[in-house]
Amino acid sequence: MKLQEKKAQELAVIDFEADANIGFDDMTQEDYALPFLRVLTSTSPEIGVLDGAIPGMIYNSVTQELFDGKKGVSVIPAAYVRQYIEWAPRGSGSGAPINIYPASSDILSKTHKEPGDNKDYLDSGNYLENTANHYVMVLQNGVPAPALIVMKSTQLKKSRQWNSMMLANKRKAKDGRQFTPPPFANVYKISTTQESNDKGKWFGWKIELESEVTDVNHYQAAKEFAESIKAGSVEVKHGQEEASSKDVENTPF
Repeated sequence: MKLQEKKAQELAVIDFEADANIGFDDMTQEDYALPFLRVLTSTSPEIGVLDGAIPGMIYNSVTQELFDGKKGVSVIPAAYVRQYIEWAPRGSGSGAPINIYPASSDILSKTHKEPGDNKDYLDSGNYLENTANHYVMVLQNGVPAPALIVMKSTQLKKSRQWNSMMLANKRKAKDGRQFTPPPFANVYKISTTQESNDKGKWFGWKIELESEVTDVNHYQAAKEFAESIKAGSVEVKHGQEEASSKDVENTPF
């Protein structure tokens, strides 16, 4: 290689910013998966497969990253959506929801309980799960990334507590009146904790207020994510989460 060519290569600089978004022109939300943040249990398929995976850790279903459950991760809430999700009976081979109903639906009026089972069953044999969807931006290495935290069964209590925390967080307006800021005004730490009842033991979520959002880019990213959810442009494949982790609760540590 000639000396002049070598010097030219050394002086060349790769400018990633100048080529930002090239190659993604035809990609829509349907072309990539929204990650789920899940609590690993002893029955999670990742145990024994991913190095270091143990019950109680937090798992990103897309990046396959593992987070220490005790240390937790920082997230900015973007939006909250509650739904009733209809599932076929366990063992039927169906890994995707049969139907998804909004929280305002009267679908529960068409269900019944069965002896020894607290689930809501339809006459078809399918059952409904009251499902709380918390859309968040995960903060890792200073970069916000979208994800979904699904809470159901015993974890619905945690969902309600989290919503109450956000609603109780008041600010004072310029005219002295109090107002409720949007969910993405604050950063929360989500971690895991051991829980139990007369049916068993499990790891559940723990939510703590961490700080106010101070990075305008983080705030704007969460706001845009919230607007996308409200517009219905964010597609969630609940079958991915359900197929990977049947129940957080009532499984051994």
